[in-house]
Amino acid sequence: MLKRALISVFDKEGIAEFAEFLVGQGVELISTGGTYKYLKEKGLKVTEVSEVTNFPEMLDGRVKTLHPNIHGGILAIRDNPVHMQTIAEHNIETIDMVIVNLYPFFNEVVKDISFEEKVEFIDIGGPTMLRSAAKAFKDVIVISDTIDYAQVQQELSATQDVSFATRKKLAGKVFNLTSAYDAAISNFLLGEDEFPHYLNISYQKSADLRYGENPHQKAAFYTATTQAGVLKDFVQLHGKELSFNNIRDMDLAWKVVAEFNEVAACGVKHSTPCGVAIGANVADAYAKMHASDPVSIFGGIVAINSEVDLATAKEMNNTFLEIVMAPAFSAEALTELQTKKNLRVIQIKITVPQTKLEYVTVDGGILVQDRDCEFADELKVVTKAQPSAEDLIDLTMAMKVVKHVKSNAIVVAKNGVAKGIGAGQTNRIWATAQAIERAKDGGVLASDAFFPFKDSIETAASVGIRCIIQPGGSKKDAEVIEAANAHGISMIFTGIRHFKHS
Repeated sequence: MLKRALISVFDKEGIAEFAEFLVGQGVELISTGGTYKYLKEKGLKVTEVSEVTNFPEMLDGRVKTLHPNIHGGILAIRDNPVHMQTIAEHNIETIDMVIVNLYPFFNEVVKDISFEEKVEFIDIGGPTMLRSAAKAFKDVIVISDTIDYAQVQQELSATQDVSFATRKKLAGKVFNLTSAYDAAISNFLLGEDEFPHYLNISYQKSADLRYGENPHQKAAFYTATTQAGVLKDFVQLHGKELSFNNIRDMDLAWKVVAEFNEVAACGVKHSTPCGVAIGANVADAYAKMHASDPVSIFGGIVAINSEVDLATAKEMNNTFLEIVMAPAFSAEALTELQTKKNLRVIQIKITVPQTKLEYVTVDGGILVQDRDCEFADELKVVTKAQPSAEDLIDLTMAMKVVKHVKSNAIVVAKNGVAKGIGAGQTNRIWATAQAIERAKDGGVLASDAFFPFKDSIETAASVGIRCIIQPGGSKKDAEVIEAANAHGISMIFTGIRHFKHS
C-alpha cells in the first residue's frame, strides 16, 4: 500500500499534477526546499522534510535529506521483521515512493561560470536518495525522469500498485543516470588527466536511429553531456532524418575542412574523402572539389567551411547529394537547397572540433588515444631540389587531407585540389598507384607514413610528381632520397606519422 512519497525535484515539469494525483490516492507528500514551497503554492497538502527528520535544513540546503529518518524509511526491507522492528523502535515510517531529479550539472558545467559555481551544481542528496530507493525498488517506487509520471499514474490507477517490471526498469534508469552524472563530475574534476585509472564517459541519447551501418543493425546517437561539439550543436535546416552512416561521414567531412583557414570544400563517400579543394571563394572551392571526382561525389556528403551562396547552391543541386554542411547559408541559397526534398542541410554552429580523445571498441575492451591534432615537427627539405612557394601550399594541403584518409594513404594535390586520393591499401605502392591514377597530370604527393622502398618514388616520378611530403624515419630513407634526387623530385620530411586505421 502506497502511503508516503518523498518529492525533491529541480525540474518541476508535471510534478504538481502528479502530486495532486498522489494526494487523491491517499498518499502523504513529503518535500524539500523549493519543491515544498512550489507544491504549497499549488494548494497541495505537503509535509516539509525537516518535520520528518526533526532537524532543520542547513549549510545552504546541502544537508536536508541525509538522515536516518529518510534513508531508514526508504531502505528498510518490508518483509524483513528485524528491519521493520528496528525502524519502529526509532519511530521511522516507511517511504514508499521517491521522486527526485538532479541539479543540472550537465548543463551548468559547460557554461562560462567559475569553477566554484560549477561545484555548487554537484548534487549530493539527490543521487543518494535515488540510489537508496533504486536498491529498494521491490518496496519503493523511484522516479528520476519526468517522462515516467504517466506510466506510474496509469498503473496505480488500474491496480493501486506498480508492477515489478516497471519498478525494476525505473531503478535501472536511476543507476543509468547516476553513473553518467558521476562520470561527468569525475571528468570535470580530473580535467587534463586524460587516462585515469577508470574510464568514465558520460553521454546522453540524442536520437534513436533507423538502423546502423546496415538495416539489420540497431543504432542510436549519443552526445556528450559535459562538452560542446560540432555534431552535438549543429542545426538541421532541411531534409529527412540523419542516419548512422550520415553522422559518421559528417564528422569526417567537417574535420577535413576545419584543417584550413582558406575557403575549403570536402566531399566524403563511405567514410573516405573523395575530393578536397581550397579556393578563392565558396563557388570556386566547390567546383574544384566536385571536378576532382565527379563520379564518387554522387550520393555523397559535402562540407564547406564558409557561407554557401546562391551560385554554389545551384551547382550543388545539379548533383545528387545526401548532405550539405556549412556554418551559414544565404537566404537565397537555403531556398534553393530546400527545393531538394530529401537533401539534409546542416548548419554548423561550433566550427572547431572539440573532442580531445578518440575511442575504438574491441571485443572486451576499449582503446583510447589523443585525437591527431598535429601536423609536423618541422618541414625539412632532404633533397637537392627545393619546393617552390606554390608547391609548399599544395604540399601542406595534401598533408592536411592525408591525416583523414585511411592508411595506407596517399594524396596527390595540384593547384589547391586533392586530385587523387589512395586510401585503405595494404601496401604503399598500391596506395600510390591508386592516387596517381586519378591525378595523371602530376602535382605534389603526401604520404601518411614513410616510404619503406624507392618503388613508390619511381611510380610517382613516372606521372610527373614534382614534390613529396612524408614523415621520414625509414631504414631506407637514404635510398628513397637518392631516388628522389635521381628524378629531380623535391622531398620534405615532417617527422610525424599520420596512420588512420579506422
